[in-house]
Amino acid sequence: MSEFKELIKSFARSREYIHDFFVYGFKTRDDFTDKSRRTYDNERRRIESWLWKYIHTNYTQKGKNISLVMDSRLLDTNPLYRAWKTKSFTTNDIMLHFYLPGCLDGSIGKTAEEITDLMLDKYGFLSDVQLVRRKCNEYVKEGLLDKTKSKKQVIYKKNPSFNELFNGFKPAADALCFYKMVSPLGIIGDTILDTISAKNTIFHVKHCFFVHTLEDEILLGLLSAMHGRQYVTIHLKSSRNSRQQVITILPMRIFTSTRTGRRYLCTYNTNSKRFFCLRMDYIKKIQPGGVSPVYDKARKQLSDNQDKAWGVSFQNKTNLHMHSLELVLYIDTEKEPFVLKRLYREGKGGNVSQTGPNTFTYTTQVFDANEMLPWIRTFTGRIIKLETTHPGLKNLFMYDMEEMYKMYGIK
Repeated sequence: MSEFKELIKSFARSREYIHDFFVYGFKTRDDFTDKSRRTYDNERRRIESWLWKYIHTNYTQKGKNISLVMDSRLLDTNPLYRAWKTKSFTTNDIMLHFYLPGCLDGSIGKTAEEITDLMLDKYGFLSDVQLVRRKCNEYVKEGLLDKTKSKKQVIYKKNPSFNELFNGFKPAADALCFYKMVSPLGIIGDTILDTISAKNTIFHVKHCFFVHTLEDEILLGLLSAMHGRQYVTIHLKSSRNSRQQVITILPMRIFTSTRTGRRYLCTYNTNSKRFFCLRMDYIKKIQPGGVSPVYDKARKQLSDNQDKAWGVSFQNKTNLHMHSLELVLYIDTEKEPFVLKRLYREGKGGNVSQTGPNTFTYTTQVFDANEMLPWIRTFTGRIIKLETTHPGLKNLFMYDMEEMYKMYGIK
């Protein structure tokens, strides 16, 4: 039987477990069917060891539910960054991590063979030359070492600019504290702060979506593909029905809901020539492809069409390309002027006109009017008339009102 270890080899698996069993918080042990229950128990124990302060347990008819409970107003860091700092390592990894700097302490570089011999003489550590060369090349990629070629020999030496880089961040520690709390890829700022031994003692964010860091690895690959105007093959897995899908698309932009914090990838399908959005938490893996000759044209088309999308939908199930909507509201401008200001502010470019005493008409055209329903509901009690070319929107709104009347005993 393998021994349980807190460290991980694959961040993708831990990300999926944190999403399904901790962030969503509705699955039980019996709902886990992808692998054995022992695998689930190991992942659960691992995540609980990282985030034990924030674990909440609830018992339902289905069984025991485990979820995360965090209040960003009270936290000075993102606890989910712990998941990025637990990668497994071997004994040789940790030994070489400390011995290599000691062997390259001067300004004169050394070959992998010279480093290997020096580690044996200086520390009594016997290692294989290929292992040392592989670790040196890994550190070159990370920026810790420099590599130069002299005739047929490869010379490794410390990268002085690496340490200078982190020393230069010390005056900017406050900015890094803010960055790690609010920005995508905030784990970078958190890692730099750890390196310079600084902590956030200034910023707390009321509406901070900590779960975004679980998608940052995917986000980085998508941003790189956008920068390179590349196709991307995406592996999707729905959390609702576990359905898996592989598609090849052009990544265009990242949209974030200010209400729920959910992030979407806006994509372009070159075959159907349509835009559509994918939930970022459904994306499990990406593979960059070739450069697209139509990327710039598609990006301009997206900019032209984005104002016509109410949310993230650029299409609808009806035959109409665009939906028209007219909303007539009663607003007392003397007692409730803030409602009128909100209509202008949240109307996303729609036309607002006064059509009577304390009566205002809002009109707009969008790709999918069905996305407007949650916003329309917020004006309940002030709605005089609702008309739309969307065939089911008005009926659904009236059904919701009837159900609300029944709930409150209103005839």
